[in-house]
Amino acid sequence: MAKNFSSREENYSQWYNDLVIKADLAENSAVRGCMVIKPYGYAIWEKMQQALDTMFKETGHVNAYFPLFIPKSFFSKEASHVEGFAKECAVVTHYRLKNDPDGKGIIVDPDAKLEEELIVRPTSETIIWDTYRNWIQSYRDLPILVNQWANVVRWEMRTRLFLRTAEFLWQEGHTAHATSDEALAEARQMLDVYTNFAENWMAVPVLKGVKSPNERFAGAIETFCIEAMMQDGKALQAGTSHFLGQNFAKAFDVKFLSKENQLDYVWATSWGVSTRLMGALVMSHSDDNGLVLPPKLAPIQVAIIPIYRKIEQLGPISEKVDVLTKELKAKGISVKFDSRDSYTPGWKFNEYEFKGVPVRVAIGPRDLENGTAEVARRDNLTKEIVPFDRLAEYITDLLDQIQSNLFERARLFRDANTRSADTWEEFIAKLDEGGFVKAHWDGTPETEQKIKDITKATIRLIPLTPDPEAGKCILTGNPSPHRVLFARAY
Repeated sequence: MAKNFSSREENYSQWYNDLVIKADLAENSAVRGCMVIKPYGYAIWEKMQQALDTMFKETGHVNAYFPLFIPKSFFSKEASHVEGFAKECAVVTHYRLKNDPDGKGIIVDPDAKLEEELIVRPTSETIIWDTYRNWIQSYRDLPILVNQWANVVRWEMRTRLFLRTAEFLWQEGHTAHATSDEALAEARQMLDVYTNFAENWMAVPVLKGVKSPNERFAGAIETFCIEAMMQDGKALQAGTSHFLGQNFAKAFDVKFLSKENQLDYVWATSWGVSTRLMGALVMSHSDDNGLVLPPKLAPIQVAIIPIYRKIEQLGPISEKVDVLTKELKAKGISVKFDSRDSYTPGWKFNEYEFKGVPVRVAIGPRDLENGTAEVARRDNLTKEIVPFDRLAEYITDLLDQIQSNLFERARLFRDANTRSADTWEEFIAKLDEGGFVKAHWDGTPETEQKIKDITKATIRLIPLTPDPEAGKCILTGNPSPHRVLFARAY
């Protein structure tokens, strides 16, 4: 499976694309800029969904679903929101096709023009806040804590599987609150949920902060974010949570009667993560031998491969495997016993290694005689001979070790590639080395844009609790109260 497979060193971008396709995660579709998520890739996304959905519900949220189509007039109600998404919108103008009178196939029926164009959902704030107007009258109706799992469309010119596609899958939370403090607490809480998921499920260390005004979500007062570092040193935004203030409530006239019998606008948040996390998962851990998956998100956590030359040898092996499988499944571990006789054991070893299965167990007639099995771990490609009577316990502990090891390995890489710069020359040099650069910025959008234009680096975040180390802006020399985090990014 690793034939014609680029290495990270040779071409990181091609390595990523090859890996996503050859590991059967996704492929490009007939629709430009859109992807087909294949069963193995979708199984990983389902595990992500299940973990996140549980976390959302544990924090009091419920799921709902809102329309895919949004009237164009809704977008004009919140000026910064429409400005932020206008260039990415797909627009529906007609509702019917007909046969071409000239016999040249199918054409759009010119008589079926919509009275008002519909926007294919790029995000749902507008349609949801129009709906909330009907749900909210008094403080007794608050808070509303709603999430939806959906697809969205943002018309991208340059696309890359999982990282940037015209259509992608995501979840988007939209909440309504009686006070500013409640809404801010919600936005911070969901950032913590995303951090927990990224670090404890994806084994991806992240940094928390807020976006600069230039990078803030369109229509938000504050955007909280988590940022991860990929193995090529580029940053990837792994999740955002937005404090929307009363902007959307005012735009859609969503008011409530308070406990003090005062009419006021509702306070709002929105927050989301997408299938972009699949790209983060691949780029954070995988290597030149293929995919590397953290056990908590691996569709197959343990692959068991029988080694035999004669078919009659398979029976005793299968009996031993049945016992092991029951023990592992009782511990909530997913197991696949690959007894296919159409592939050699070596081919199977290669397949499961390439697809990132965390643990591989090989059992043959000699292992039965010795009462042992060979256990291989995907993260560091080492093997151990383990007695049968300890096998289930050993594998259970090993999965935990692999999960922890992947996180720690990624954390060490990030920390080793996070540097500080005090001058413009030093900033450029360290950016070119890759990774995160902590540097002073004078706080103006103009300076931020100039740095981006010159270097292609953006402010990834302003730390939630910045180190109060005053200094001078790397570009202008103007005063700066603290450092911010710069990087080139996906």
